[in-house]
Amino acid sequence: MRFDIFTTLPQMFNGPLTESILKRAVQKGLLDIRLHDIRLWATDKHHTTDDYPYGGGAGMVMKPEPIFAAVEEVVGATREERGDTPIILLGPGGEVFNQRLAEDLARLPRLALICGHYEGVDERVREHLATRELSIGDYVLSGGEVAAMVVVDAVSRLVPGVIKAESRQDESHTSGLLEYPHYTRPAVFRDMPVPDVLIGGNHGAVDRWRREKALERTRRLRPDLVARWEE
Repeated sequence: MRFDIFTTLPQMFNGPLTESILKRAVQKGLLDIRLHDIRLWATDKHHTTDDYPYGGGAGMVMKPEPIFAAVEEVVGATREERGDTPIILLGPGGEVFNQRLAEDLARLPRLALICGHYEGVDERVREHLATRELSIGDYVLSGGEVAAMVVVDAVSRLVPGVIKAESRQDESHTSGLLEYPHYTRPAVFRDMPVPDVLIGGNHGAVDRWRREKALERTRRLRPDLVARWEE
C-alpha cells in the first residue's frame, strides 16, 4: 500500500514512520510511504506556502497554488489519472476517524494525505481538490502532521502481512468492544496475582472470561460502544 503525504514539515515524520512495525513493513515492501514537501512547489524565491486571510483575522492560511501543484504532479491532475486514490485533507472540521474508516481505507492501494497547518488551508483546497476530510478527534492540533501519522499507523496495521491477522481479532474497537485485560509473567507481582482462570489450562473458560471482561470494561469506560454493539 502506498501513502503520499503532503506537508510543509516532512522532518516531523522521522521516527514515527521509520521505527517498529512500520519500519519492518516498509522493508518488506508491504508499505510505500512517500513524503512530499509542499514548499518545493511554491514559485516565489522564499518558497512561501501561507499568506494573510482575506477579510482579516488572526493566523495565516495555507495557499492553494503549491498544494494543488504538488498533488496534481504526484497523484494526477485529472480523475482518470488519480483513479480511486482518495485525497484526504486532515483538519479539525473533518469526519472523525475511527476503526471502521481505517478498515475501509486499508482496502485501497493508495492514499494521499494533505496536512493542514497554521489557521487552515484555503477553502478551494477543501472544495475542489480534497475528496474527503478527516479529523482524529474533537480538539485542535498545531497541524495535520500528527493526524497523518495516526491515520498511517492505524491503516497500515490492517494491511495484510503487516501484523499477524490473529493479533487484530480481539483488539479494542475491532470487535465492537474494548479489549479484555492482559497478563504475563510473573504469576504474582507485589502480591497481585494473575487470575486463576488464565493459568488453569481450560481454553473454553479463558474465552468466556475474556468475553465477560471485555464487556465489563466497555460498559464501565465506553457505554456508548456497548449500545452500538448490542444493536
